[in-house]
Amino acid sequence: MEIMLDDPEIEKIYIGILRRVQKFKNGDVAASMREKGILYKVNLGVSVLDMREISREYSANHLLALKLWNKNWRETRILATMLDEPDLVTEEQMDFWTKSFDNTEIAEHTVANLWVKTRYAFIKALEWCRGKKHIVRFTGLQLIGRLAMVDKSAIDEMFEPFFEELAPLAKDPKLNIVFYRSFNLLGSRSKHLNTMAVEFAKKLKSGESANAKKLAGSILEELTSEDVAQKLKGAE
Repeated sequence: MEIMLDDPEIEKIYIGILRRVQKFKNGDVAASMREKGILYKVNLGVSVLDMREISREYSANHLLALKLWNKNWRETRILATMLDEPDLVTEEQMDFWTKSFDNTEIAEHTVANLWVKTRYAFIKALEWCRGKKHIVRFTGLQLIGRLAMVDKSAIDEMFEPFFEELAPLAKDPKLNIVFYRSFNLLGSRSKHLNTMAVEFAKKLKSGESANAKKLAGSILEELTSEDVAQKLKGAE
């Protein structure tokens, strides 16, 4: 990771954010998250809406985001994803943060708030799908779906390489939800990608993995539905 140079003004803002966050802490929410298995080193239970409001009070700043991330609270890490500057994010930072995710909640926020806006989004989505850690593969899949949903300027050919990486992930039941969600977003982006996705799912269904077969059945039902057909027709 890059070395952070101290900045007295950024330090003041950073301390101010820590104080603001603590005013919104909610022990009941934090306890409920722990019961559901959403674990962090420190979790104040602040709502995402409150964090969004706090983030609007400050200008985006890369150094500030790095300092907030390194604090390692749930709230400071989510705020870091809201306040970082996508153009200044490096591949090294993306790998470092992703490998240190505590759970899927922080992965989802980071993908939606920051990773999808960076110049390395497509490269990292592809790399992370090949990762060894569950959370890294989860993030790769999550990023594929987010790119398919929000990057309107990307051409279909930019999404085609993802299909080569997805077959092994369909065998992992721990990835079923994110795989189903992201793959359907990919397959409902355009007629061309829908055709590729349907053919891919048919191959999965004829494979040996029981989990992949079941997942493929659900995907085919969705991607060949009337709702998706109408969406694709409207996008022409």
